[in-house]
Amino acid sequence: MPSAYSIPKRYEEEIEGVVAAGYYSNKSEVVREALRYFFDTKKNLKLAAAIELYKEDKVTLSRAAELADLTSIEFKEILADKGIKIIIPGKDSGEMRSQMSLLKKTRSAQ
Repeated sequence: MPSAYSIPKRYEEEIEGVVAAGYYSNKSEVVREALRYFFDTKKNLKLAAAIELYKEDKVTLSRAAELADLTSIEFKEILADKGIKIIIPGKDSGEMRSQMSLLKKTRSAQ
């Protein structure tokens, strides 16, 4: 998904310079590597981003854990420590009864 961001002229010039020098094939490659480096060295920001995306229901728990470079269990523990409720999608009692009924019908049809 293409996005547009404004950056200071100095950085734009430096990006153009490393591309012209042959270190990168294009500007996007430079920016991708810079962002990878940024998030790899700022683990607290990577975790904060994953938590916010999870809280806003933009990613699943397993995806948020992956973004934070943690296991799902580790991520759940961090959420619990921060007092953040773990979201279990589609697990209200009505839906559970419906799923159980469907499962029983499927098993009896076999």
